[in-house]
Amino acid sequence: MDVFRRMSRAIDYIEENLTNEIDFGAVAQKAYCSSYNFQRMFSFITDVTLAEYVRRRRLTQAALELQNSGICIVDLSVKYGYESSAAFSRAFYNLHGVKPSSARDGGVLLKSYPKISLQISIKGEKPMEYRIESKPAFDIYGIETVCSTIGDENYLSSVQHWQKCAKNGETSKLEESAGKFPDFMKANASKPYDYCAINGASYPRGTRNDIYQYMLFCFKGAENPPPNYATVHVPAATYAIFTIGPIKWEDIYDLLGKLQKRIFTEWLPTSDYELAEAADFEFFGSAGGFAYVELWYPLKKKM
Repeated sequence: MDVFRRMSRAIDYIEENLTNEIDFGAVAQKAYCSSYNFQRMFSFITDVTLAEYVRRRRLTQAALELQNSGICIVDLSVKYGYESSAAFSRAFYNLHGVKPSSARDGGVLLKSYPKISLQISIKGEKPMEYRIESKPAFDIYGIETVCSTIGDENYLSSVQHWQKCAKNGETSKLEESAGKFPDFMKANASKPYDYCAINGASYPRGTRNDIYQYMLFCFKGAENPPPNYATVHVPAATYAIFTIGPIKWEDIYDLLGKLQKRIFTEWLPTSDYELAEAADFEFFGSAGGFAYVELWYPLKKKM
């Protein structure tokens, strides 16, 4: 519940500053959260990126002003942070389907995106399976890409990164270089599946809050990996580990997204933990032709 209260404070801050420049780092501070974690949580909880939410709210308010005041389009575009009236008109048309000059016409159909209100919904669905485990430090290596926390189309998504590497043969080359899994991965001996050689990791990227690194990785053993791969050291951490499966391989991304949404809307708000500023992982497994997935999220005790 504390997570939702913090998120609500951040949303209130956005509402108070729709006509000002909004620093996403300042928004995250209102939620007592890093910008990296806040923007990813926001997307999972609301099904829209933070940047898109701000855009929709501004253009909703702009439409109301056009209908209820005599403000000119040039002044309105400046008020809501657009560089020119032409840029504002394009954004307005893309959202509402009409030009700003037509918004005052009687009977015109406009879209309204209200301020988000957050609440916990207890649905009584199948319970999530999870465990809390502390893991020692380890090293990984693999193929990196840059992803966007705000849905910037100039960057690949993690799914697109997998697809691209599979298509150009990079996943096969990475798998050939893979060594043994570390001993701590064998602790859950009761699991009915074998881990895949290649898995996925997400982690913050420097001082840029709107992007993060995503890597298709293998564990680094005693021998150095081939020089063309990036390497990352992962410090010791405590993780919440969620498991789904057996599932069909073709359903994996759809069900993975649903699990992530449940983690952020159901488990995290009611737990004694919050996300730590560290790497999280997707481990894939296989047994009997079916897929299994483990999501590892680094934790710290709530303040």
